[in-house]
Amino acid sequence: MQLTHRLRDLYEGDTDRAHRFRYGLVAFDVATIFYIVVSSFMPRVALVQGLDIAMGVVVLLDFTARMMISRRPGRELVRPTTWADIAAVISFLAPIVVEGAAFLRILRTLRLLQTYQLLDRLRADSAFFRRNEEAIFAIVNLAVFVFVMTGIVYATQHRSNPAIGNYVDALYFTVTSLTTTGYGDITLKDTPGRLISVVVMIFGVTLFLRLAQVLFRPNKVRFPCPSCGLQRHEPDAVHCKACGTVLNIPDEGE
Repeated sequence: MQLTHRLRDLYEGDTDRAHRFRYGLVAFDVATIFYIVVSSFMPRVALVQGLDIAMGVVVLLDFTARMMISRRPGRELVRPTTWADIAAVISFLAPIVVEGAAFLRILRTLRLLQTYQLLDRLRADSAFFRRNEEAIFAIVNLAVFVFVMTGIVYATQHRSNPAIGNYVDALYFTVTSLTTTGYGDITLKDTPGRLISVVVMIFGVTLFLRLAQVLFRPNKVRFPCPSCGLQRHEPDAVHCKACGTVLNIPDEGE
């Protein structure tokens, strides 16, 4: 019980130590992405295998800790991100079994950024995050999609498609498909590959358009109206445009 209490303080608490811990988890996830890309160019030497095992142990410990503090462990098992973590653990500890599945690890970065504890801390710590929250999430959603689809392309094609030799080849194909550029130098010719291409084009373009919408629409700040609850207003708004209530929007000291 004492261990569970300490873990819950780290994962759900509001202390400086808990915030640093959650920032550290995000940093670990980002480092994992870079490691997977870089290691795809390296031979399977003892050092790479040792790093795989070390990362797999860290992911396993993190997964175990979250299951221990969960008030409804059964519900956790029906979440797609939970199964992504399980796939990541297996791929790190037994890479030959499900090679490439570790790229699903990036899904955890998306989940961490959507936890209210981390969001509240980011809003409190960073004026830049407060001003650009929607754009940041649009970028994160697009990046998550690109890297997950890159992992799927690599995992399903690198053994049968000579054009997909590493993660960069898979990333290149994903980006050219998403942007509908279609140079044609790399193609997925089998039926599963064509279906993957369709998913990349449809969902990727949708996420890209969402990012463009956020970037080019008029800038607004997040500040809940005390009367009607409207969340977003012009930075210099004095009254709520929905109900007319006087607002007191902080100006970040600028």
